[in-house]
Amino acid sequence: MKKCLALLFVLTIFSACQQKGSDKTECFFKGEDCYQRNIVLQDEPKRIISFSSAVTEITFLLGAEEKLIGISDFCDYPPETAKITKVGKLININVESLLALHPDLVIISSVVSKEDVGKIERAGIPVFSVKAENHISDLFSTIQILGKILNRENEAARLETEYRQKLKSFHNADSAGRKSVYYVVGFGKTGDFTAPGNSYIQDIIAMAGGRNIGEPLHSWNVSREYLFEQDPDLIFIREEDKESFCNTAPYDQLTAVRKGNVYAIPSGWIDVLSPRNILAIERIHQYVSDVENN
Repeated sequence: MKKCLALLFVLTIFSACQQKGSDKTECFFKGEDCYQRNIVLQDEPKRIISFSSAVTEITFLLGAEEKLIGISDFCDYPPETAKITKVGKLININVESLLALHPDLVIISSVVSKEDVGKIERAGIPVFSVKAENHISDLFSTIQILGKILNRENEAARLETEYRQKLKSFHNADSAGRKSVYYVVGFGKTGDFTAPGNSYIQDIIAMAGGRNIGEPLHSWNVSREYLFEQDPDLIFIREEDKESFCNTAPYDQLTAVRKGNVYAIPSGWIDVLSPRNILAIERIHQYVSDVENN
């Protein structure tokens, strides 16, 4: 009888240890971030700080905005972000201000330095860095990973399906014969900048039915000689920069400026890889079609 009780006791302890060990192996989330680090979250994060405007936007779209207790100064969409505590810029992050909010996860973009990531982690806060993507199709991987982190996988799958269907209505065929398009990233005394062929903005223009004059380029810099040689049919620029660009020499001599084919795009639609890029595709497609038909 004593031997049976002793055996039962040993089996009970062994079973408990097995259960405890299995609990350690189970976790809410495990994934690789942009710094090739394997990030493990034992529990579902409920208090999140976002240092990425795209992450913040997608979090709202997935219906998980209640988890956002802090966002960067650059996270300004949707308008409801005005009610969320701002925690600063993406450089020289103030770790103390993060700790005051008691987050259980900080999500950043690859713009945040490894040094700042280390500071946050040494303070005991897990950090996941979202990969910087170069193509519109990569937006889906960001939606998927956030669906897992935010425990909104069903919502993420629905959102991905919706966006894939929208993008199917556009095409990315051979650009020969298309109207030429110039997207103004920067201009003036500091130089001229546009979207090169290896950027997601290239995808936006191509899907909208235009031919990006920056497609042959390998950097964001563009020479003024090249710009005037191409003399694009349409020019797209941020709303706040349109008037200045059109009234500044020598840009005022471009054919698109003289013909009134310069169109303003809200900066939030195109300057960050996010779901609002689809709005930019629709807007550019509309203007390209109008110019083609006139």
